[in-house]
Amino acid sequence: MSTKELFTKGARVWIPDAEEVWRGADLLEDYKGQKTLKIEYENKQGRLTQEEIAVKTPDDLPPLRNPEILIGENDLTSLSYLHEPAVLHNLQVRFVDLNAIYTYCGIVLVAINPYDSLPIYGNETIMAYSGQDMASMDPHIYAVAEEAFKQMTRFDKNQSIIVSGESGAGKTVSAKYAMRYFALVGGNEDETQVEQKVLSSNPIMESIGNAKTIRNDNSSRFGKYIELGFNRNSNIIGANMRTYLLEKSRVVFQAQDERNYHVFYQLCASADLPELAEFKLHDADTFYYTNQGENPYIDEVDDAAEFQNLKEAFTILGINEKQQHEIFRIFSAILHFGNVVIDEGESEDQSVIQKGNPHLAIMANLLGIDENQMKMWLCNKKFTTMNEVLIRPLTMHQALFAKDALSKHIYSKVFDWIVTKLNKALQTSAKYNKFIGVLDIYGFETFEINSFEQFCINYANEKLQQQFCLHVFKLEQEEYVREEIEWSFIDFYDNQPCIDLIESKLGILDLLDEECKMPKGSDANWTQKLYKGCTKSKHFKKPRMSNTAFLIIHFADTVEYQSDGFLEKNRDTVLEEQLNILKASQYELVAELFTDEGGKPRSGSKTSKDKGFAIKGGGASSRASHKKTVGSQFRDSLKLLMETLFSTTPHYVRCIKPNDLKAAFTFDNKRAVQQLRACGVLETIRISAAGYPSRWTYQDFFARYRVLARHKHIDRTDMKKTCVNIVSNLIQDSDKYQLGKTKIFFRAGQVAYLEKLRSDKLRACGIMIQKHVRGWLQKRRYQKIKKTVKLVQTYGRGLLARKQALFLKRTHAVTQIQTQIRRFLCRKRFIQQREAVMKIQALARGVFSRRMFKEMVRENRAVKIQTQIRGLLARRRFKMVRNGIIKLQSHYRRRKAKAQLKILKIEAKSIDHFKKTNKGLENKIIDLQQKLMEKNKVNTQAKEAEAKVQKMKAELSKLHDVEVKSTKSLTKIEELEKLVATLREELDKEKGEKDTLVSEKSTMQNNYEKMLSVSNEEKNRLKDELDASNEKLKLEQQRNEEILKEKMEALQKTTAHETEEDRAHHQRLVKENARLQQRFENLQSEMNMMLHRGHKRTPSDLSTISYESEISERMAELKGDDVSEDYGYGSQQRQGSFRRRRGSVDNVEWQQQQQQQQLQSTPGTAPSPAVSSPGSTP
Repeated sequence: MSTKELFTKGARVWIPDAEEVWRGADLLEDYKGQKTLKIEYENKQGRLTQEEIAVKTPDDLPPLRNPEILIGENDLTSLSYLHEPAVLHNLQVRFVDLNAIYTYCGIVLVAINPYDSLPIYGNETIMAYSGQDMASMDPHIYAVAEEAFKQMTRFDKNQSIIVSGESGAGKTVSAKYAMRYFALVGGNEDETQVEQKVLSSNPIMESIGNAKTIRNDNSSRFGKYIELGFNRNSNIIGANMRTYLLEKSRVVFQAQDERNYHVFYQLCASADLPELAEFKLHDADTFYYTNQGENPYIDEVDDAAEFQNLKEAFTILGINEKQQHEIFRIFSAILHFGNVVIDEGESEDQSVIQKGNPHLAIMANLLGIDENQMKMWLCNKKFTTMNEVLIRPLTMHQALFAKDALSKHIYSKVFDWIVTKLNKALQTSAKYNKFIGVLDIYGFETFEINSFEQFCINYANEKLQQQFCLHVFKLEQEEYVREEIEWSFIDFYDNQPCIDLIESKLGILDLLDEECKMPKGSDANWTQKLYKGCTKSKHFKKPRMSNTAFLIIHFADTVEYQSDGFLEKNRDTVLEEQLNILKASQYELVAELFTDEGGKPRSGSKTSKDKGFAIKGGGASSRASHKKTVGSQFRDSLKLLMETLFSTTPHYVRCIKPNDLKAAFTFDNKRAVQQLRACGVLETIRISAAGYPSRWTYQDFFARYRVLARHKHIDRTDMKKTCVNIVSNLIQDSDKYQLGKTKIFFRAGQVAYLEKLRSDKLRACGIMIQKHVRGWLQKRRYQKIKKTVKLVQTYGRGLLARKQALFLKRTHAVTQIQTQIRRFLCRKRFIQQREAVMKIQALARGVFSRRMFKEMVRENRAVKIQTQIRGLLARRRFKMVRNGIIKLQSHYRRRKAKAQLKILKIEAKSIDHFKKTNKGLENKIIDLQQKLMEKNKVNTQAKEAEAKVQKMKAELSKLHDVEVKSTKSLTKIEELEKLVATLREELDKEKGEKDTLVSEKSTMQNNYEKMLSVSNEEKNRLKDELDASNEKLKLEQQRNEEILKEKMEALQKTTAHETEEDRAHHQRLVKENARLQQRFENLQSEMNMMLHRGHKRTPSDLSTISYESEISERMAELKGDDVSEDYGYGSQQRQGSFRRRRGSVDNVEWQQQQQQQQLQSTPGTAPSPAVSSPGSTP
């Protein structure tokens, strides 16, 4: 499609704007090669403004705007027109209108800092992106992390995520979220110890490496590269961290509204803690190193709470409390060291420590060094010549510089030591399969005054941009090869000459190192060498108005560097005498930090190729590396980093800072376009635009543009052929598109042309549809009017008919009203007469009812009196009979007991018979006693059951009384029936006398029938209640019998068990009795032997008295025993005991007989076992 076809009247274009960078405009005329072009745009006041712009050549034409359908796309490379204004506008629409902070730009994720908290980083979001393709989900840092994780697990290749951007763009937060994603997805559901350590390293590094700047409240002042090692199961098993370019100058200097590193303010905020009392800390405003920014606080940040988080993170990563205390001691010493004041001495060439300043003594005490030595070497310097050693005083400026250099060096050493400790804690002995690296480094920087730090940062970004361009170019060509389309080499910006200018032989770094080695080297001399040796490079220029600066044309912008301080920063020298003092510290950590100066490194510096995982510690240094300058060290570490990145599959995240005010969702076009140019996004767009940026699958292309095809060109079985037919008819130049295996590729602008054709076709179709719709609407309007006229006519005829019908209806209604009035008057007279008759009938019925009620009350009272008298007489007869029976039973038992007593007295005279019966009686008594107790329990339960039965009988008797009453009521009803019959006869006789009595008779008949029915209902109700009561009684009896049966069974089981226990106890007693009996016999035989043999010495020469004392004691015991132990024949005591036992036996038998008689005298109850009182037990 030609330029003239694109730039027609109404086409939308972009024009440059001083404030908004680019502004939208519309063409007011077609472009036909003229030198000017009329446009129209909306100014700041919202008014349309016309203007002419100069167009010398077609290349000067303004860039075209993309169709509306493409505005807001989540991938910038899908735009039809790929240029700076299109990219800037698309990002602004997504960020401001859609609040979407992430946008793809090919393989690059563009992340814009929203300066607001968004709910898109929770674990639910992580799980939503886990296992998903990038194309199926919205742009997100988790999508990039998932893509890296998926490629590592699928292709078994190392991955890297490169996060870059300027300060405040959100680099650290993006890297943190990426590591959090790997920690959750690469863990086992919950965080394991390794993942927890990886995440815990963030608060430590933020405390010691982040600071508040004008642009960012939590700016990372160092670069870091973290490698996360995974095993074959894709679980994190280790990690390693490398750090780059720590901003040491911040330790001693901060600009207005900036802060030192967070850890200093956290210490000052926690100065009241007991464990920090010895550090003698105060508010941050009291220390020179923390009060220069004059704003020591950050909104919504609690430094004291962050200090506790720091301690917890230290503990998790294996740094114990003692080591933490030593670290905080050193940081506190740095704060006090900053308050040491150095004044001029007696001359300008000398300097002295201010008298009365206590901070040097505190600093020396905290570091465990000699105060006087440090005081001396702060103001003097040692020079060694061939024959002698000279001590030369330092000027005040030199002494202050040396003091600050030592402070920076101490902080740098502690920083490196902590990084080394973190790496040791994160390392593991297990073999790493693959790793994912996360690089968080400064973006391209350019300020009003640029020094050595900006030079190193921009040098690193040049290397990263070169790697990025090579990788993007490689991916672009691989896409063309995979789709098998014809392509030519894409020209892209190669910044290798700029890199050669910096790092090649006799380049900027080489000349800087050479000048540092010169005894009298200076920044001015080095600058002159640059002017002589580097001016041949097209990337190097000399400023016109300065001899101490130089220009380097970087890929992003041209930067002017001031050479002042380059040599000193590159040397990074500290006085050896001051280091020697620190080496002699009494504290182990301080001595360890500086003993490594010139010694062996603290950790290895190799990279394990087998593991694919660098184990180099961030703080490792050796003798050789100590001699190297900062520039050469950084060049070597950058070389190692690039080798690592080239060995991985990189993924890019470019962070953009939308404004300098830190305002939420506010987009500053100027600031955004500067960063887009600096971070390489526009270069990606340019590479994409040089080839075929627009790509459609055949199915999607057909679905979108089939409206442009004719029916004969459509073949749904072959989408590729159909798309070829569509494109070949629309785009004549075959170079504007390419047909791949699965996609169709378009040059820049072709999709916009197709969209224009599609919109024109749709507009034409719309006009055709509108034409037919308007005709249809007019036809429908005519039909509606015609139908309305017919309806009006019909309504008129109906109105006349309804009037005639209304007249007839009213005439009929009047007739009906008259009829109803006549009926109402007759009915009223009838109701009055009927009410009078009903009153007379009611009075008569009331008289009869009251008479009947009085008779029923009298009879009911008589029945109650008779019932009470009959009960009283029955109870009297029962008591007399029962008393006689008891007397007869007592008399009979007395006679039987006397006869039994005579027999027992005769039997008691024989001692042998007594012994035999005695044994049997004892056993029998025990058995009877047990049986008596069991029967007593059973009898108690039987009595309870009998009481319930008696209660039910009482209820039954009540029901019986109710039945009797109902019978009497029936009798009364029969009498009433007879009375009714009599009245009926009387009414028959008087029937002819009065007509009014006929109606009364019928009324009385109805009342009688009602009373009869009520009586029958009452009778039936009472009968039902009686039946229900009988049924309830039967159920209750059955339930009681079942309960009694269950209790009897349980009692039998318990009795059987107790019987077994008693039997066993009895057996034990029998055995014990036998044993005691045998012992008694032995003692008795021994006593007999002693009585017959007389006095005799024992074999052991014991005295007779002592030998007989045991026998005498036993005899005394026997004599002192109860009478029941006397077995002497005819003993009076024995007979008394026998009588007592016989009495007990007789008492038991008498009680059994009495219980049986009581049960027999009570009808309806079963006999129960005899119950004995506790007093009858022998």
